[in-house]
Amino acid sequence: MSHDGESDILLSAEEDVGQFFRSFHGRRMPALSETYPLPVDADEEKRQELHHRQIKFIFSGKNYMGPVKEALQFGEKRRILDLGTGKGYWAIDMADEYPRADVVGIDIAPIQPEYVPPNCQFEICNLDESTQLPYPEESFDLIHARSIHIGIQDYPGLVEEIGRLLKPGGLVLLIEPDLFPITAADSTGDLSRGWYKLWATFRTFLEHRPRRVDVTVPSRLGDILASSGFFEDIVVKQANVPVGFWPQDPTMLTIGQLQWMDYELLIPALQPFFLSSGMSAEDVAHIVQDAQHDLYYPNVPFLAHIHISYATKRRG
Repeated sequence: MSHDGESDILLSAEEDVGQFFRSFHGRRMPALSETYPLPVDADEEKRQELHHRQIKFIFSGKNYMGPVKEALQFGEKRRILDLGTGKGYWAIDMADEYPRADVVGIDIAPIQPEYVPPNCQFEICNLDESTQLPYPEESFDLIHARSIHIGIQDYPGLVEEIGRLLKPGGLVLLIEPDLFPITAADSTGDLSRGWYKLWATFRTFLEHRPRRVDVTVPSRLGDILASSGFFEDIVVKQANVPVGFWPQDPTMLTIGQLQWMDYELLIPALQPFFLSSGMSAEDVAHIVQDAQHDLYYPNVPFLAHIHISYATKRRG
């Protein structure tokens, strides 16, 4: 694969944007990927903003955890890569925070804003079909990927590519929500059968369609980093995130509200994926309605589970 900017997988977002989208059951979907299951329309952009705000609350107001400042110590121009940047919220925040670093965000659809910091740029790339990204070896100091595993068939291969792109001593930060929801009461039974059925159906379709996705990736981030052979000082963390308005702590309540609003938008966003996976419109309507009922009228407090891992590329 060429690394001179002429790669066939790297496109300018200034090209005709119509080629990057397709319409399916009333939602705007990405045209470049047959794997990524979610829309790329206005509702999804709103959901991404909620998710971004929530992660910042979890990270105590920051855009990251781990030795990011050490990885970006200035002496020469630093470079940051955001994989699956979506609307670009994280990339733009990092460009504002580190004005002397160049920030590149890549995604399958040009949904990023037109006006961004001068040190931030966006490019179009299908991560799922790219065995090698169109950048030179050891060209980035920090690589970030958040909530993208549902659109990646070979996540370990992507981590190996991250290892190729990072400079020695560079940092990778991976954040992936779990697809196995839990409750604070640690009891499912018939209390939330619609909620659990939604997630079980989502996992089943991800695992058994032709372009299979490994739904266990979030819980294995540390092992995947270790198996690549590129990284040391691997740190694995987890966060149980409340869903809804039941926490008493003000910060946790805010996080819970953001996660609730995220899920309110996510449930209908799954409809095109379910339909394209062979489920009838009637069955899709039932599963969505039952999950919405459990979200709006929960019998037990829901939790989301987020996995976080960061590591440093070996220096020798």
